[in-house]
Amino acid sequence: MRLKPILFAAILLLIAHYSFAADIADKLKYIKLPPGFHISIYSDKVPGARSIALGDKGTVFIGTRGSKVYALIDPDKNGKAKAVYVIADNLDTPNGVAFRDGSLYVAEISRILRFDNIEDHLKNPPKPVVVYDKYPDKTHHGWKFIRFGPDGYLYVPIGAPCNICDPGDPFASITRLKPDGSGFEIFARGVRNTVGFDWDPVTKELWFTDNGRDWMGDELPPDELNHAPRPGMHFGFPYWHGKNISDPEFGKGHKASEFTPPELEFPAHVASLGIRFYTGDMFPAKYKDGIFVAEHGSWNRSTKIGYRVEFVPMTKDRKPVKHEVFAEGWLQSQDPWGRPVDVQVMPDGALLVSDDYAGAVYKITYKK
Repeated sequence: MRLKPILFAAILLLIAHYSFAADIADKLKYIKLPPGFHISIYSDKVPGARSIALGDKGTVFIGTRGSKVYALIDPDKNGKAKAVYVIADNLDTPNGVAFRDGSLYVAEISRILRFDNIEDHLKNPPKPVVVYDKYPDKTHHGWKFIRFGPDGYLYVPIGAPCNICDPGDPFASITRLKPDGSGFEIFARGVRNTVGFDWDPVTKELWFTDNGRDWMGDELPPDELNHAPRPGMHFGFPYWHGKNISDPEFGKGHKASEFTPPELEFPAHVASLGIRFYTGDMFPAKYKDGIFVAEHGSWNRSTKIGYRVEFVPMTKDRKPVKHEVFAEGWLQSQDPWGRPVDVQVMPDGALLVSDDYAGAVYKITYKK
């Protein structure tokens, strides 16, 4: 008996999916972690997995740079998602997701949507409410990471629509607005393209990563870890990079003292994206209130770099000490099989890591 073409194609796709999933599981043996840590697959059914948000009932929401937003649930709490739901489709690069008061907020290129009472309607999501629709429609660095700050405002970056240029407001900034879309304002300027930020659990102040410009060579300029304790600060782009690098095109007439320097420099082109302060209790004491950073990895460096998760210890007076490799192995012999994007601390203290290249979410745990 001959299979119908459609059925045959479906079988091939199913075989390919399970083969790819098995391949990811097998490649986890390449991931190197400090002693006592273990990595597993939380879900391998999330194509293009990018930003992570956690619901009140434990739902893990995942944005993408495609058209879909996903929800993952682990009702048994055994460390692996049992179901994956598509919360929304046909959206315009819904990279950013944030959760507040039972609602999921999703950032497209030019607008913010809200899905109300979402955790009770994962199988049948409600139609979204448009919260704000006046963001620029430029796609270059137009994808957005979003989060709610301790002040109750939703923070939304607007990346520079270029590699290097002087676009003026509102570009190259971090903005914020109230949950209902009112009160829009620019919080920080001179930010080329941040795709990750978080608030210090001790001081409640904002920290964010920023991606350095391209085409200044393999080693310049650095990626940045920045600290914005108050509104109105300028972090240098496009005039100044890192702590002491004047831009060859836009730096003339400017000096470092005009801008807020980064608190810490990462190597050039690592593409530092999502960050979280570690507030859990599972990991050893050295990690408490330090910062985990997902490095997506370089795309135009002669020798690839990044493709890992780093850790930044903090002093008692809340200064970053250094950056050190925490998890690596997604890059093998200059051939990447995964690209970390975001991190999320779970209620049990485990750390989730999203990977848009492998279409997976990993769970990192610790046991003595």
